[in-house]
Amino acid sequence: MPIYERGPVRIHYEEMGSGFPLLVIPGGGLNSTIAGLDATHPFNAMKELKDRYRCIGADLRNAPDGQSSGPLEADRPWDSFTDDHLGLMDHLGIRQFMVLGYCIGGPFIWNLLKRAPDRVVAAVLTQPSGHRPELPDQFYQNNIANWGPKITAKRPDITLDQVSAFLTAMYRDRADFVFTVTRDFVRACHTPVLILPDDIPPHPYAVAMESAMLAPNAQVSMYPWKDVKEKIPLAVRHIRTFLKANEPAASAAVGHRAAAD
Repeated sequence: MPIYERGPVRIHYEEMGSGFPLLVIPGGGLNSTIAGLDATHPFNAMKELKDRYRCIGADLRNAPDGQSSGPLEADRPWDSFTDDHLGLMDHLGIRQFMVLGYCIGGPFIWNLLKRAPDRVVAAVLTQPSGHRPELPDQFYQNNIANWGPKITAKRPDITLDQVSAFLTAMYRDRADFVFTVTRDFVRACHTPVLILPDDIPPHPYAVAMESAMLAPNAQVSMYPWKDVKEKIPLAVRHIRTFLKANEPAASAAVGHRAAAD
């Protein structure tokens, strides 16, 4: 199993397929893992899209059920994960890429667009998470009750006080919108984005739609798109069309030549 290492950080990743690079960020909150794509997701983007794209996925740093690890950076929680995403792309020699993220992948994608706007060609936010005013502390409470005990049991060097500080900086200190960027940033972001809304407590429909309305080059899927399994292929078809339309011209030409051969 390939491992990307940077100092004390170890990131387990996998690749499938070939073509223009597509970073796939699994959902599951802080327990985001590659294995979760098959276990809990409406579809596995790596398997669905490997016929056209070089799909790259990774276990999130310190996901208790995953194989990635590193320090808890309570002073920069979101940026520490973005360091891992960009560092993995650097490790693989990839300059520009597209990204598809589920759940927590939504805030991660906005942070990638803020940190590396010249590298992310297009983005798909699938059932993105966000701040829900009527449940303002749900992410802290859920993680302190579930993720916290699991990671401290796996990592004796991490204390529950450190977990609390990390979650406070990640969610309580940023208790608004998509956690990682402001509405003004989204309004000024011209990167093409496709948003597939959901509406469960961690995935507020209102935030997904507000993001789509603000972003000048945003598209939105049908909704609901996963209430019955027969609709999911239509959503995947929309994703394929969106990604293909936003591939860099040189990559598209290579893909057409390969198909012709």
